[in-house]
Amino acid sequence: MSLTSRVFSLFTPTQTPADSNTSADSSVDSNSVNANASHAPIRTGTDANAAIHNGSADLDEEEPRPPYLHAMLAGGTGGTCGDMLMHSLDTVKTRQQGDPHIPPRYTSMTSSYATIYRQEGLLRGLYGGVTPALLGSFPGTLIFFGVYELTKRKMLDAGINANVAYLSGGFFADLAASVVYVPSEVAKTRLQLQGRYNNPYFHSGYNYRSTSDAFRTIVRQEGFSALFHGYKATIFRDLPFSALQFAFYEQEQRLAKEWVGSRDIGLGLEIFTAVTAGGMAGVLTCPMDVVKTRVQTQHNSDPSPAPAPKAPVESKLKSNVGAQSRSISTTAPAASPAPAAMRLDTSSFFTALRLIYKTEGILGWFRGVGPRGVWTSVQSGTMLVMYQYLLKQFEAFENMEDTNPL
Repeated sequence: MSLTSRVFSLFTPTQTPADSNTSADSSVDSNSVNANASHAPIRTGTDANAAIHNGSADLDEEEPRPPYLHAMLAGGTGGTCGDMLMHSLDTVKTRQQGDPHIPPRYTSMTSSYATIYRQEGLLRGLYGGVTPALLGSFPGTLIFFGVYELTKRKMLDAGINANVAYLSGGFFADLAASVVYVPSEVAKTRLQLQGRYNNPYFHSGYNYRSTSDAFRTIVRQEGFSALFHGYKATIFRDLPFSALQFAFYEQEQRLAKEWVGSRDIGLGLEIFTAVTAGGMAGVLTCPMDVVKTRVQTQHNSDPSPAPAPKAPVESKLKSNVGAQSRSISTTAPAASPAPAAMRLDTSSFFTALRLIYKTEGILGWFRGVGPRGVWTSVQSGTMLVMYQYLLKQFEAFENMEDTNPL
Protein backbone atom coordinates (compact mmCIF):
# COMPACT_ATOMS: atom_id res chain seq x y z
CA MET A 1 0.00 0.00 0.00
CA SER A 2 1.44 3.39 -1.00
CA LEU A 3 2.02 6.18 1.48
CA THR A 4 -0.68 8.31 -0.16
CA SER A 5 -3.29 5.61 0.11
CA ARG A 6 -2.33 5.02 3.75
CA VAL A 7 -2.79 8.70 4.56
CA PHE A 8 -6.17 8.80 2.77
CA SER A 9 -7.27 5.67 4.65
CA LEU A 10 -6.58 7.37 7.98
CA PHE A 11 -10.17 8.28 8.67
CA THR A 12 -11.86 5.30 7.02
CA PRO A 13 -13.92 3.10 9.34
CA THR A 14 -12.00 0.24 10.84
CA GLN A 15 -13.10 -3.37 10.67
CA THR A 16 -15.98 -4.15 12.98
CA PRO A 17 -15.64 -6.71 15.75
CA ALA A 18 -18.27 -8.85 14.10
CA ASP A 19 -16.25 -9.10 10.91
CA SER A 20 -13.09 -9.93 12.79
CA ASN A 21 -14.88 -12.62 14.78
CA THR A 22 -16.27 -14.07 11.58
CA SER A 23 -12.84 -14.20 9.96
CA ALA A 24 -11.35 -15.69 13.08
CA ASP A 25 -14.09 -18.31 13.27
CA SER A 26 -13.62 -19.23 9.61
CA SER A 27 -9.88 -19.56 10.19
CA VAL A 28 -10.46 -21.83 13.15
CA ASP A 29 -12.97 -23.95 11.19
CA SER A 30 -10.62 -24.35 8.23
CA ASN A 31 -7.78 -25.34 10.54
CA SER A 32 -9.92 -27.92 12.31
CA VAL A 33 -11.07 -29.41 9.00
CA ASN A 34 -7.52 -29.69 7.75
CA ALA A 35 -6.44 -31.22 11.03
CA ASN A 36 -9.19 -33.86 10.89
CA ALA A 37 -8.48 -34.66 7.25
CA SER A 38 -4.84 -35.41 7.88
CA HIS A 39 -3.68 -37.37 10.94
CA ALA A 40 -0.03 -37.41 9.93
CA PRO A 41 2.20 -35.44 12.31
CA ILE A 42 3.47 -33.03 9.67
CA ARG A 43 3.81 -29.74 11.53
CA THR A 44 5.56 -27.43 9.10
CA GLY A 45 2.67 -26.10 7.02
CA THR A 46 -0.01 -26.33 9.70
CA ASP A 47 2.19 -24.62 12.30
CA ALA A 48 2.96 -21.79 9.91
CA ASN A 49 -0.71 -21.33 9.03
CA ALA A 50 -1.69 -21.48 12.68
CA ALA A 51 0.91 -18.84 13.54
CA ILE A 52 -0.43 -16.58 10.80
CA HIS A 53 -4.04 -17.06 11.92
CA ASN A 54 -3.12 -16.59 15.56
CA GLY A 55 -1.25 -13.38 14.73
CA SER A 56 -4.26 -12.08 12.82
CA ALA A 57 -6.55 -12.96 15.68
CA ASP A 58 -4.24 -11.25 18.13
CA LEU A 59 -4.31 -8.08 16.06
CA ASP A 60 -8.11 -8.12 15.98
CA GLU A 61 -8.35 -8.46 19.73
CA GLU A 62 -8.71 -5.44 21.96
CA GLU A 63 -5.50 -3.47 22.42
CA PRO A 64 -3.68 -3.92 25.73
CA ARG A 65 -4.55 -1.25 28.24
CA PRO A 66 -1.74 -0.34 30.64
CA PRO A 67 -2.60 1.11 34.05
CA TYR A 68 -3.17 4.85 33.96
CA LEU A 69 -0.22 5.50 36.25
CA HIS A 70 2.11 3.61 33.92
CA ALA A 71 0.83 5.54 30.90
CA MET A 72 1.21 8.87 32.68
CA LEU A 73 4.75 8.20 33.95
CA ALA A 74 5.91 6.80 30.60
CA GLY A 75 4.36 9.67 28.67
CA GLY A 76 5.64 12.33 31.07
CA THR A 77 9.19 10.98 30.94
CA GLY A 78 9.18 10.54 27.17
CA GLY A 79 7.66 13.96 26.52
CA THR A 80 10.10 15.75 28.80
CA CYS A 81 13.12 14.01 27.23
CA GLY A 82 11.87 14.95 23.76
CA ASP A 83 11.34 18.59 24.73
CA MET A 84 14.75 18.92 26.33
CA LEU A 85 16.50 17.20 23.43
CA MET A 86 15.02 19.57 20.85
CA HIS A 87 14.91 22.81 22.84
CA SER A 88 17.71 24.46 20.89
CA LEU A 89 15.92 23.88 17.61
CA ASP A 90 12.74 25.26 19.14
CA THR A 91 14.72 28.41 19.96
CA VAL A 92 15.75 28.72 16.30
CA LYS A 93 12.09 28.35 15.25
CA THR A 94 11.01 31.02 17.74
CA ARG A 95 13.65 33.46 16.47
CA GLN A 96 12.60 32.93 12.87
CA GLN A 97 8.90 33.37 13.65
CA GLY A 98 9.35 36.33 16.01
CA ASP A 99 12.09 38.20 14.14
CA PRO A 100 10.66 41.72 13.68
CA HIS A 101 13.17 42.93 11.10
CA ILE A 102 13.31 43.23 7.32
CA PRO A 103 15.37 41.62 5.96
CA PRO A 104 15.10 38.84 8.55
CA ARG A 105 18.19 38.30 10.66
CA TYR A 106 17.51 34.58 10.88
CA THR A 107 16.87 32.89 7.55
CA SER A 108 17.82 29.25 7.05
CA MET A 109 17.76 26.77 9.90
CA THR A 110 21.47 25.96 9.87
CA SER A 111 22.66 29.56 9.57
CA SER A 112 20.29 30.66 12.35
CA TYR A 113 21.56 27.88 14.59
CA ALA A 114 25.19 28.85 13.93
CA THR A 115 24.53 32.58 14.35
CA ILE A 116 22.79 32.23 17.72
CA TYR A 117 25.48 29.86 19.01
CA ARG A 118 28.34 32.09 17.84
CA GLN A 119 26.84 35.33 19.19
CA GLU A 120 25.07 34.23 22.36
CA GLY A 121 26.43 30.81 23.30
CA LEU A 122 24.70 27.56 24.21
CA LEU A 123 23.00 28.12 27.57
CA ARG A 124 21.95 31.77 27.22
CA GLY A 125 21.36 31.56 23.50
CA LEU A 126 20.20 28.25 22.10
CA TYR A 127 18.97 26.97 25.47
CA GLY A 128 17.40 30.20 26.65
CA GLY A 129 14.09 29.46 28.37
CA VAL A 130 14.95 25.84 29.08
CA THR A 131 14.01 26.11 32.78
CA PRO A 132 10.38 27.16 32.27
CA ALA A 133 10.17 24.59 29.48
CA LEU A 134 11.19 21.88 31.93
CA LEU A 135 8.79 23.15 34.59
CA GLY A 136 5.86 22.90 32.20
CA SER A 137 6.83 19.85 30.18
CA PHE A 138 6.69 17.02 32.73
CA PRO A 139 3.43 17.90 34.51
CA GLY A 140 1.87 18.87 31.20
CA THR A 141 2.64 15.57 29.48
CA LEU A 142 1.75 13.67 32.65
CA ILE A 143 -1.76 15.13 32.52
CA PHE A 144 -1.91 14.75 28.75
CA PHE A 145 -1.33 11.00 28.65
CA GLY A 146 -3.67 10.34 31.55
CA VAL A 147 -6.54 12.22 29.91
CA TYR A 148 -5.71 10.77 26.47
CA GLU A 149 -5.90 7.17 27.66
CA LEU A 150 -9.08 7.86 29.63
CA THR A 151 -10.86 9.59 26.74
CA LYS A 152 -9.74 7.05 24.16
CA ARG A 153 -10.84 4.06 26.22
CA LYS A 154 -14.21 5.55 27.12
CA MET A 155 -14.98 6.33 23.48
CA LEU A 156 -13.82 2.95 22.20
CA ASP A 157 -15.94 1.19 24.85
CA ALA A 158 -18.92 3.26 23.71
CA GLY A 159 -18.53 1.88 20.18
CA ILE A 160 -17.22 5.09 18.60
CA ASN A 161 -15.01 4.80 15.53
CA ALA A 162 -11.37 4.31 16.55
CA ASN A 163 -10.03 7.20 14.47
CA VAL A 164 -12.58 9.57 15.99
CA ALA A 165 -11.57 8.30 19.45
CA TYR A 166 -7.88 8.98 18.73
CA LEU A 167 -8.60 12.50 17.44
CA SER A 168 -10.86 13.32 20.36
CA GLY A 169 -8.41 11.84 22.86
CA GLY A 170 -5.59 14.10 21.67
CA PHE A 171 -7.94 17.08 21.57
CA PHE A 172 -9.28 16.79 25.11
CA ALA A 173 -5.92 15.72 26.55
CA ASP A 174 -4.21 18.84 25.28
CA LEU A 175 -7.08 20.99 26.50
CA ALA A 176 -6.62 19.62 30.03
CA ALA A 177 -2.83 19.97 29.97
CA SER A 178 -2.89 23.53 28.60
CA VAL A 179 -3.73 24.98 32.01
CA VAL A 180 -0.32 23.81 33.21
CA TYR A 181 1.96 24.40 30.26
CA VAL A 182 0.69 27.72 28.84
CA PRO A 183 2.22 29.92 31.61
CA SER A 184 5.56 28.16 31.20
CA GLU A 185 5.20 28.53 27.43
CA VAL A 186 4.82 32.31 27.73
CA ALA A 187 8.01 32.68 29.81
CA LYS A 188 9.89 30.14 27.69
CA THR A 189 9.03 31.84 24.40
CA ARG A 190 9.97 35.31 25.63
CA LEU A 191 13.30 34.09 27.02
CA GLN A 192 14.01 32.27 23.76
CA LEU A 193 13.31 35.38 21.74
CA GLN A 194 15.31 37.56 24.13
CA GLY A 195 18.40 35.37 24.18
CA ARG A 196 21.15 36.40 26.56
CA TYR A 197 20.64 39.15 29.14
CA ASN A 198 21.49 42.60 27.73
CA ASN A 199 21.73 40.98 24.32
CA PRO A 200 23.66 43.29 21.99
CA TYR A 201 22.91 41.21 18.90
CA PHE A 202 19.12 41.06 18.87
CA HIS A 203 16.61 43.56 20.28
CA SER A 204 13.46 41.67 21.18
CA GLY A 205 11.91 44.14 23.62
CA TYR A 206 12.52 41.81 26.58
CA ASN A 207 15.44 41.70 28.98
CA TYR A 208 14.82 39.30 31.87
CA ARG A 209 17.71 38.36 34.13
CA SER A 210 16.46 34.82 34.83
CA THR A 211 13.38 32.60 34.82
CA SER A 212 12.21 33.83 38.21
CA ASP A 213 12.78 37.43 37.15
CA ALA A 214 10.74 36.79 34.01
CA PHE A 215 7.75 35.48 35.98
CA ARG A 216 7.96 38.30 38.54
CA THR A 217 8.29 41.00 35.88
CA ILE A 218 5.41 39.67 33.81
CA VAL A 219 3.08 39.50 36.83
CA ARG A 220 4.19 42.88 38.22
CA GLN A 221 4.03 44.85 34.96
CA GLU A 222 1.27 43.06 33.05
CA GLY A 223 -0.73 41.22 35.69
CA PHE A 224 -1.17 37.54 36.44
CA SER A 225 -3.43 37.10 33.42
CA ALA A 226 -0.43 37.87 31.19
CA LEU A 227 0.93 34.39 32.02
CA PHE A 228 -2.00 33.09 30.01
CA HIS A 229 -1.57 35.58 27.21
CA GLY A 230 -1.85 33.82 23.91
CA TYR A 231 -3.89 31.04 25.52
CA LYS A 232 -6.39 31.05 22.70
CA ALA A 233 -3.63 31.02 20.08
CA THR A 234 -1.87 28.18 21.92
CA ILE A 235 -5.09 26.19 22.03
CA PHE A 236 -5.69 26.77 18.32
CA ARG A 237 -2.19 25.42 17.67
CA ASP A 238 -1.87 22.54 20.12
CA LEU A 239 -5.35 21.02 20.01
CA PRO A 240 -5.29 20.24 16.27
CA PHE A 241 -1.62 19.27 16.52
CA SER A 242 -2.19 16.72 19.28
CA ALA A 243 -5.35 15.41 17.63
CA LEU A 244 -3.60 14.93 14.26
CA GLN A 245 -0.40 13.59 15.83
CA PHE A 246 -2.12 10.78 17.72
CA ALA A 247 -4.58 10.02 14.94
CA PHE A 248 -1.68 9.62 12.51
CA TYR A 249 0.34 7.64 15.05
CA GLU A 250 -2.40 5.18 16.03
CA GLN A 251 -3.33 4.59 12.40
CA GLU A 252 0.28 4.10 11.32
CA GLN A 253 0.79 1.72 14.23
CA ARG A 254 -2.23 -0.31 13.11
CA LEU A 255 -0.96 -0.48 9.51
CA ALA A 256 2.52 -1.47 10.71
CA LYS A 257 1.14 -4.27 12.90
CA GLU A 258 -0.97 -5.57 10.02
CA TRP A 259 2.04 -5.50 7.71
CA VAL A 260 4.35 -7.27 10.19
CA GLY A 261 1.61 -9.60 11.45
CA SER A 262 2.53 -9.02 15.09
CA ARG A 263 2.09 -6.48 17.83
CA ASP A 264 5.88 -6.18 18.10
CA ILE A 265 6.74 -4.15 15.00
CA GLY A 266 10.40 -3.59 15.88
CA LEU A 267 12.36 -0.49 16.77
CA GLY A 268 12.70 0.73 13.17
CA LEU A 269 8.95 0.91 12.55
CA GLU A 270 8.36 2.30 16.04
CA ILE A 271 10.65 5.22 15.22
CA PHE A 272 9.24 5.67 11.72
CA THR A 273 5.60 5.82 12.82
CA ALA A 274 6.35 8.23 15.67
CA VAL A 275 8.58 10.54 13.61
CA THR A 276 6.25 10.80 10.61
CA ALA A 277 3.18 11.34 12.78
CA GLY A 278 4.77 14.27 14.61
CA GLY A 279 6.32 15.73 11.48
CA MET A 280 3.11 15.75 9.44
CA ALA A 281 1.11 17.24 12.30
CA GLY A 282 3.79 19.88 12.90
CA VAL A 283 3.92 21.06 9.29
CA LEU A 284 0.12 21.19 8.94
CA THR A 285 -0.24 23.33 12.07
CA CYS A 286 2.68 25.70 11.37
CA PRO A 287 0.43 28.74 10.62
CA MET A 288 -1.17 28.34 14.06
CA ASP A 289 2.30 28.18 15.61
CA VAL A 290 3.33 31.43 13.91
CA VAL A 291 0.29 33.25 15.34
CA LYS A 292 0.94 31.80 18.80
CA THR A 293 4.59 32.91 18.78
CA ARG A 294 3.76 36.42 17.57
CA VAL A 295 1.01 36.91 20.15
CA GLN A 296 3.03 35.63 23.11
CA THR A 297 6.14 37.65 22.30
CA GLN A 298 4.62 41.07 21.73
CA HIS A 299 4.24 43.63 24.51
CA ASN A 300 0.65 43.99 25.61
CA SER A 301 0.82 46.89 28.02
CA ASP A 302 3.07 49.77 28.93
CA PRO A 303 2.98 50.26 32.69
CA SER A 304 5.55 53.04 32.65
CA PRO A 305 4.40 56.67 32.90
CA ALA A 306 3.84 58.64 29.74
CA PRO A 307 7.04 60.19 28.38
CA ALA A 308 7.56 63.92 28.12
CA PRO A 309 6.67 65.61 24.82
CA LYS A 310 9.37 65.27 22.20
CA ALA A 311 10.54 67.44 19.38
CA PRO A 312 8.27 67.41 16.32
CA VAL A 313 10.80 65.64 14.10
CA GLU A 314 11.49 62.92 16.67
CA SER A 315 7.77 62.45 17.37
CA LYS A 316 7.05 62.10 13.69
CA LEU A 317 9.84 59.54 13.30
CA LYS A 318 8.58 57.57 16.29
CA SER A 319 5.04 57.64 14.92
CA ASN A 320 6.17 56.32 11.55
CA VAL A 321 8.11 53.47 13.15
CA GLY A 322 5.23 52.54 15.45
CA ALA A 323 2.76 52.49 12.59
CA GLN A 324 4.72 49.77 10.82
CA SER A 325 5.81 47.68 13.75
CA ARG A 326 4.45 45.10 16.09
CA SER A 327 4.80 46.31 19.64
CA ILE A 328 7.54 43.75 20.15
CA SER A 329 10.31 45.97 18.82
CA THR A 330 10.28 48.81 21.32
CA THR A 331 14.03 49.06 21.87
CA ALA A 332 15.33 48.99 18.30
CA PRO A 333 17.00 52.22 17.20
CA ALA A 334 15.55 54.22 14.35
CA ALA A 335 18.46 53.27 12.09
CA SER A 336 17.74 49.54 12.37
CA PRO A 337 15.77 47.68 9.67
CA ALA A 338 12.03 48.18 9.80
CA PRO A 339 10.03 45.47 11.56
CA ALA A 340 8.53 42.77 9.36
CA ALA A 341 4.91 42.58 10.42
CA MET A 342 2.05 44.85 11.38
CA ARG A 343 0.53 44.85 14.84
CA LEU A 344 -1.28 41.74 16.04
CA ASP A 345 -3.10 43.31 18.97
CA THR A 346 -6.30 41.40 18.27
CA SER A 347 -8.23 38.83 20.26
CA SER A 348 -9.28 36.98 17.12
CA PHE A 349 -7.03 34.12 16.05
CA PHE A 350 -8.42 34.16 12.52
CA THR A 351 -7.94 37.92 12.24
CA ALA A 352 -4.28 37.40 13.15
CA LEU A 353 -3.98 34.76 10.45
CA ARG A 354 -5.49 37.17 7.95
CA LEU A 355 -3.18 40.03 8.98
CA ILE A 356 -0.08 37.87 8.62
CA TYR A 357 -1.23 36.68 5.20
CA LYS A 358 -2.02 40.25 4.13
CA THR A 359 1.42 41.60 5.05
CA GLU A 360 3.70 38.59 4.47
CA GLY A 361 1.81 36.25 2.19
CA ILE A 362 1.62 32.48 2.45
CA LEU A 363 5.30 32.37 3.42
CA GLY A 364 4.43 34.34 6.54
CA TRP A 365 2.19 31.48 7.69
CA PHE A 366 5.05 29.04 7.26
CA ARG A 367 7.93 31.00 8.76
CA GLY A 368 10.05 28.54 10.71
CA VAL A 369 8.36 25.51 9.11
CA GLY A 370 11.73 23.81 8.64
CA PRO A 371 12.76 23.90 12.30
CA ARG A 372 9.18 23.16 13.37
CA GLY A 373 8.95 20.12 11.11
CA VAL A 374 12.27 18.76 12.33
CA TRP A 375 11.48 19.63 15.95
CA THR A 376 8.06 17.97 16.01
CA SER A 377 9.42 14.91 14.19
CA VAL A 378 12.29 14.28 16.58
CA GLN A 379 10.36 15.34 19.68
CA SER A 380 7.43 13.12 18.77
CA GLY A 381 9.73 10.24 17.89
CA THR A 382 11.57 10.50 21.20
CA MET A 383 8.39 10.83 23.24
CA LEU A 384 6.39 8.03 21.63
CA VAL A 385 9.25 5.54 21.32
CA MET A 386 10.20 6.09 24.96
CA TYR A 387 6.51 5.85 25.87
CA GLN A 388 6.20 2.40 24.30
CA TYR A 389 9.55 1.26 25.72
CA LEU A 390 8.74 2.35 29.27
CA LEU A 391 5.30 0.75 29.12
CA LYS A 392 6.94 -2.57 28.23
CA GLN A 393 9.45 -2.15 31.06
CA PHE A 394 6.67 -1.39 33.55
CA GLU A 395 4.75 -4.44 32.36
CA ALA A 396 7.82 -6.69 32.63
CA PHE A 397 8.57 -5.39 36.13
CA GLU A 398 4.97 -5.98 37.19
CA ASN A 399 5.00 -9.52 35.80
CA MET A 400 8.29 -10.21 37.58
CA GLU A 401 6.74 -9.12 40.88
CA ASP A 402 3.71 -11.35 40.29
CA THR A 403 5.83 -14.43 39.57
CA ASN A 404 8.31 -13.75 42.40
CA PRO A 405 6.32 -12.36 45.35
CA LEU A 406 8.22 -11.54 48.51
